[in-house]
Amino acid sequence: MSTIDPESAWQLHPQVSVRPEPFGALLYHFGTRKLSFLKDRTLLTVVEGLSDAPNARAACDAAGVSPEHVPTYLRALGTLVDSRMLVERAA
Repeated sequence: MSTIDPESAWQLHPQVSVRPEPFGALLYHFGTRKLSFLKDRTLLTVVEGLSDAPNARAACDAAGVSPEHVPTYLRALGTLVDSRMLVERAA
């Protein structure tokens, strides 16, 4: 499990579909056929905000993640990068 650079810009992979659920969300990658579970509604808010935010830290801030919890969310985003659910984009 890796941690992403908080100053990098990210977005959902174009082949990923998000289905919000009461517990968080399901992410399905149509290219790899992988399914990922987001077990936290705040993490869903961060993921959904990535494409509009200048970087991962800003997406966390916009979702209301407290500074002491940002490293936890960056690790979760790193897991999504490792599974190819998220891709880096130009800032």
